Amino acid sequence: MLLYPVYALLFADAGLSVGEISSLFVLWSLTGVLLEVPSGAWADAVSRRLLLWTGPLLGAAGFALWVLFPSYWAFAAGFVLWGARGALGSGALEALVYEELDRAGAADRYAGGMGRAHALGQGAVMAATGLAGPVFTAGGYPAVGAASVLACLLCAVTAACFPEHRTPASAGSDGGAGSPGGGADEVRGADAGQGEGEGDEDRARTLRTGLSRLAGLRRDRPLLGALLLVPAVTAVWGALDEYTPLLVRETGAADAAVPYLLMMIWAGVTAGSLLAGAVERLGRTGLGVLLAGAALALAAGALTGAQAGIALVGLAFGGFQAVTVVADVRLQQRIEGGARATLTSIAGLGTELVTVAVYGVYGVLGARFPHGVVFALCALPYLVTALAVGRRRKRASAQPRGRRGRRDTRAGGVTRGRGSGE
Repeated sequence: MLLYPVYALLFADAGLSVGEISSLFVLWSLTGVLLEVPSGAWADAVSRRLLLWTGPLLGAAGFALWVLFPSYWAFAAGFVLWGARGALGSGALEALVYEELDRAGAADRYAGGMGRAHALGQGAVMAATGLAGPVFTAGGYPAVGAASVLACLLCAVTAACFPEHRTPASAGSDGGAGSPGGGADEVRGADAGQGEGEGDEDRARTLRTGLSRLAGLRRDRPLLGALLLVPAVTAVWGALDEYTPLLVRETGAADAAVPYLLMMIWAGVTAGSLLAGAVERLGRTGLGVLLAGAALALAAGALTGAQAGIALVGLAFGGFQAVTVVADVRLQQRIEGGARATLTSIAGLGTELVTVAVYGVYGVLGARFPHGVVFALCALPYLVTALAVGRRRKRASAQPRGRRGRRDTRAGGVTRGRGSGE
């Protein structure tokens, strides 16, 4: 998406204040909040691939609105469409990939596979960021907008080619592993051989399964902890990413040079994805140390006010990305039975709620302090999370042997089976 490195500049050049830009980001996340869980339940009850190719079409429409009618309300409509796109893919992608691998007897490859997929995606972001400079110079915002719409259309075509052997009927019983073979025809023909009433009953049973899993979260402490870790790690740096063009511009960089400096940040994120497999083997203490180090790097890089400090911000984002992938892996490992997309979407909902709070805080602080100071202040929650991860490990070690042994059978044993080694 060639718009990524410059759309915050588009908003600013259209006359929007930092508070108005933050309100757009809040609207974006609120859309995800409203649609996150329903879309996850829909993915469990119908077809995950359907949601994955529909979402990019909504994103294409939103980007077209931005460049054709650059105004606050066009930006707002575009963010609603983009938020819907994100909600449709959240949970559905992770569930589809995990269950297709599990069906093939390769669930232990999920961490490495998703890490490489994230790295490829971030490599594409870096390539688009590099192209954004000359394309922006040649054609301005309309040119980068047209390229972004085309990218969304290609994304939809790619998602439509994903394999999906799962059927709504199997979703209600075993969480995804359908019979071998069939592919697209099996999904499209999910109700073949059964009446419409039976198909509706299967979907209702899937929704009830998801609700029952949610009701039992308080009793399933490992699963609850995995759910909470996802927003704690993902939300803040994900929100800050939207303001990085403004942070870079604050260093004195020309608008055409902003994409090139942002490439340093995305290089760090890509490296974090590639290292996710190694980070997964660090255990809780290692994750805590990594989070704390990334938080300090973020604060130091942002406070320099110099272009060289952007490299430290990229290093910090790389650490956050690595832990983000690991948090998703551990969540998938702790989900048993059906409603995988629904529970993954619950984690996404938590992420969106925290993200909304970050946008609100940034809007208030950004009106009073430079962007570098606000970035440094936003590093503080990661220090708290790092301490919480370490303390949780300490409490686990202090538990009576019998209780800890039972929990290790559920969490640690599954982890070893997935090839991660907590």
